[in-house]
Amino acid sequence: MRSTASVLHLDLDAFFAAVEQRDKPSLRGKPVIVGGTGGRGVVSTASYEARRYGVGSAMSGREARARCPHAAFLSGRFHAYRATSKLVMEVLRDLSPLVEPLSLDEAFVDLAAADLPDLEVATVTEVGERLRARVHEVTGGLTATVGIASSKFLAKVASELDKPDGMTVVPPGTELDLLRPMNVHVIPGVGPATAERLRRAGIHTIAELELVTEDELVRLLGQAHGHGLWQLARAQDSRPVVAEREAKSVSVEGTYDSDLTDRRLMEGLLTRQAREVGTRLRKNGLSGRTVTIKVRLHDFTTLSRSSTLSSPTDEGGTIGRIARSLLADLDTTGGVRLLGVGVSGLADWVQEDLFGETAAEEEVEVVLPEPPRRTWPPGADVVHDELGPGWVWGSGAGVVTVRFETADTPPGPVRSFRVDDPALRRFEPPPED
Repeated sequence: MRSTASVLHLDLDAFFAAVEQRDKPSLRGKPVIVGGTGGRGVVSTASYEARRYGVGSAMSGREARARCPHAAFLSGRFHAYRATSKLVMEVLRDLSPLVEPLSLDEAFVDLAAADLPDLEVATVTEVGERLRARVHEVTGGLTATVGIASSKFLAKVASELDKPDGMTVVPPGTELDLLRPMNVHVIPGVGPATAERLRRAGIHTIAELELVTEDELVRLLGQAHGHGLWQLARAQDSRPVVAEREAKSVSVEGTYDSDLTDRRLMEGLLTRQAREVGTRLRKNGLSGRTVTIKVRLHDFTTLSRSSTLSSPTDEGGTIGRIARSLLADLDTTGGVRLLGVGVSGLADWVQEDLFGETAAEEEVEVVLPEPPRRTWPPGADVVHDELGPGWVWGSGAGVVTVRFETADTPPGPVRSFRVDDPALRRFEPPPED
């Protein structure tokens, strides 16, 4: 653990929902839920207004609607989230060259690598406040919560204490005073199963966990998990902030305009993706042991299946055969909107002739079905030839309803159109770099 509070963790508050409220003035101050729009969909992010009704991430859309029926349920606009995240990450990199993004909405920053006069508590506190103000400025009003401490673990914990739009700095030497009263759930890796094991052993708080010997924790949870928990209960965390993570997997995936139902077509797509994965592996001098497929169904349920080989491979044919066998175990009769193949457990060597001589595979012609003429998911950006930009309020029975407003306008008017109105079209974001 460092002797200074020089690790900063920034977490954008209710990020997806906050971007929607920024860009849709009529939704500001109201419950907004991103995700959960399908019959069996799940909530990705809920605004703080929706959280007051008990709605949270990973909750089923059905339960979210029961708890907060008056919320705006939106399908999500990932081009807007990525663009906003990019602005925030640029601000962080202006502060320090060592920035470790964890997702679109959170990252660690090493303040020891920043150009600061010192790392005293007053100095890093001022840095954190300036950073939050800068994020608010560049994102057009979004808020972030910051935690600053002597380790990544403590900084992450600290960033959860004053949400939303707050900051907590943990002075060096006070880490255990902060941790001891807390529930063991705050420790990374303590999910429901681990928490239940600890509860049965009479361990609820970090103070109680601190009293348990390392040998006892290893017996209870296994070598790696027990040792790691023993260290974190004592605020021991020496993990560095890593600006560029080493690749842990190589994958290819595709999202399709029209749900796929033809099994032979899906197998052909997996075969093509597997060949591309193999090409990427060989190009980078890598191979991998674990083949994983990712399948997103028509209702946005995402499934994954994996199989691990005895030795690593970089052969597209081998990867494809395993991917197709994994697909065979899944029920895709309702339709598939995303397919992907990945290889993990990477190594820099290959076991030759893993399956003996690789036979040439039959080429499968991949012809995607024609996409539907147009779809109008709730929240999607649209443009009308006369009324300008807006977003889909809802659609059904051959009608699409649009509210015409942007981040820079007051709440706008609502108009309805035929779904095939030639003057109305989906907004196409510019291609990403």
